[in-house]
Amino acid sequence: MATAMFKSLWQYRGFVIGSVQREFQTRYRNSLLGAVWTILNPLAMIIVYTVIFSQLMQARLPGVANDFGYGIYLCAGLLTWGLFAEIIGRSQGVFLEHASLLKKLSFPRICLPIIVVLNALLNFTIIFGLFIGFLVITGNFPGWVVLAMLPVLLIQVIFAASLGIILGILNVFFRDVGQLTGIVLQFWFWFTPIIYPPSILPDNIASILAWNPMTPLVQAYQGIFVQGVAPAWHSLWPMAVVSIVLSLLALSMFRKRAGEMVDEL
Repeated sequence: MATAMFKSLWQYRGFVIGSVQREFQTRYRNSLLGAVWTILNPLAMIIVYTVIFSQLMQARLPGVANDFGYGIYLCAGLLTWGLFAEIIGRSQGVFLEHASLLKKLSFPRICLPIIVVLNALLNFTIIFGLFIGFLVITGNFPGWVVLAMLPVLLIQVIFAASLGIILGILNVFFRDVGQLTGIVLQFWFWFTPIIYPPSILPDNIASILAWNPMTPLVQAYQGIFVQGVAPAWHSLWPMAVVSIVLSLLALSMFRKRAGEMVDEL
């Protein structure tokens, strides 16, 4: 069944790519600067976090002497979380958002969450490219170790997409899921070591954060960009297993509930 699903996705690749392109163009339609905003908005974010937090507020990381250390730490975490939150936030409402399309047209329903993931990755690529440019200009580029983020990114995308599909299916039948997701993401953000390093927390609190599935992913990115070291791969194996299991569960739920979702919509 999974093979048939991927085969149908390949057959409808033109629809998927066209949808991603159309959404990107629609976002900046009727604006004077158009797609330039895709650069200005993330560039402003990077400047604010690196200059204001690292320079004006003199924020420092324990054991890191780099003046831009905290700003890089913050950006690495926020970029990671931004991709995760966008995939989850968009996926949980994607079937409701395209209810009329699902009723009128016959196409693989799995295309919709795939479009969400590709759009999120496109946005992430633009912002991440600017972040890399900043690191190069300031002399903080970590070197070839940056390639170690690719398997981390793969795990993160599989985890977020799988969780997003499950929430999207549940949201069709139980509309409170969408409202609850937003609240959970807010708490989840603050229970993830993005703004603060775990080393400043009491041991009992830090041990609780270790159960947060986003913690090893965020720390992997921060280690690469702040300290220039590859992730501790043994710490990512549990997350990789969870992501694979969650993806199998998401595909199973989708196959069983795809027809019922259309009727419910």
